[in-house]
Amino acid sequence: MQHDLCLRAAARAIYDACYPSNDWSPLTFEEAERYRTIHYRQAVNAAQDARGVLTDPSVQPDLFAAPQS
Repeated sequence: MQHDLCLRAAARAIYDACYPSNDWSPLTFEEAERYRTIHYRQAVNAAQDARGVLTDPSVQPDLFAAPQS
């Protein structure tokens, strides 16, 4: 994931939100990435899923539509 910096940043944000302390995961994001832990793989999968939703205009087509009166 070194080549997709946006996906890596999203995975890191998800990792940090889901595993905020050493109680949840004893490794930092960088260590988890290096060892390809399950926590890291789950964060990457979530980032890939989020990217798919965020780039699909059919998922929320009315998000920026003008309110109807």
